[in-house]
Amino acid sequence: MNHLELKTLEPEQRLLMGPGPVNVYPAVLRAMSLPMLGQFDPQFTGYMDEVMALYRQVYRTRNQWTFLVNGTARAGIEACLSSMISPGDRVLVPIFGRFGHLLTEIARRCQAEVINIETEWGTVFEPEQIADAIRTHQPRFVALVHGDTSTTMAQPLDEIGPLCREAGTVVYVDATATLGGMPIEVDKWCLDAVTAGLQKCLSGPPGSSPLTINDRVAEIVNARKHVEAGIRSEDSSDADGVIVQSNYFDLAMLMDYWSSKRLNHHTEATSMLYAAHTCAQEVLREGLEAGFARHRITSQALRAGLTAMNLKLFGNERYRMDNVTGVFIPNALGDGEQVRKQLLDDFGLEIGTSFGPLRGKIWRIGTMGYVCHKANILRCLSALEIVMRRNGFAAPPGAGVDAAYKVYNQ
Repeated sequence: MNHLELKTLEPEQRLLMGPGPVNVYPAVLRAMSLPMLGQFDPQFTGYMDEVMALYRQVYRTRNQWTFLVNGTARAGIEACLSSMISPGDRVLVPIFGRFGHLLTEIARRCQAEVINIETEWGTVFEPEQIADAIRTHQPRFVALVHGDTSTTMAQPLDEIGPLCREAGTVVYVDATATLGGMPIEVDKWCLDAVTAGLQKCLSGPPGSSPLTINDRVAEIVNARKHVEAGIRSEDSSDADGVIVQSNYFDLAMLMDYWSSKRLNHHTEATSMLYAAHTCAQEVLREGLEAGFARHRITSQALRAGLTAMNLKLFGNERYRMDNVTGVFIPNALGDGEQVRKQLLDDFGLEIGTSFGPLRGKIWRIGTMGYVCHKANILRCLSALEIVMRRNGFAAPPGAGVDAAYKVYNQ
């Protein structure tokens, strides 16, 4: 039997400027090395309560039920949709990129009757389009993405939430790619349930999903509440609704765990909770508005640089996300994979490709969280210029960096 050589993990340093994950705040890495605690240790349950309070501020909500689901951002999506949607419920999912298709698939796995409306990748929906679909189909739920990194477009929500509320429709939002990098006004925009992940603008590791649900959603979820036999007390009673298909992602049970009941569900991922706690503190320490401004100006500098290099930006300018930029790959560079490889191998810098109809047509360059700083923009633009020239596309020398400097100097 061959013996595996035992090696210490020593990954190379990378500058992650794709659409996520991105480089992690040093304070978050340090937090993840803190001592383990038991899940019912008063210190640890105190940290759980602090996490809830911190993410209420990040989400700009007063929702009591603001907490973590263990797992990547998709875990939060699954938890919300599988706990909210009962078989046969009608769900409207507007699709303007890959992740609308994801919400559709998850809703169908929940045995929902799914209605889709679609728009061209690179555009988003006008509120009236969604209002028309609600009037026509009368869905119980609307599920949509805020910022879809596959297209680098952000769907405005400030009018959609109120029109859903007026129609009596519950709205769920996937804010994975925007929380911490673009405004999310959960209460002001009448958003009923919102989920995210740590690995984008919060600059944490993938593996924890902060979510928030209002009392309206909590009532829907608790109408399906069932308590595991092994932890039932004599006064436990089940609700009349259909049991949630997933045990792990059952929000009603998770709410009991995160409440003062501390009713055991699973063992909370201690180090990931430390990470989530610190991510929120880093974002709030900078100030939400200051962070949003940093993401906007950094993206403006990047886009000015790319344009000065004779590259064409993708999508409707009005709806571009503040934290990821799509740029067409010049014909001379084929599908752009050789450029991406050389950026990674020679400069330690990662940018993204895309999916579906945009695969091999655009690069996606992220300016998220800890990565979203001037030095990284200048490094990215200069490296991209050099590598493109080596592969047959000669941008005006230094034009990208000069254009970015002009934006920063303003």
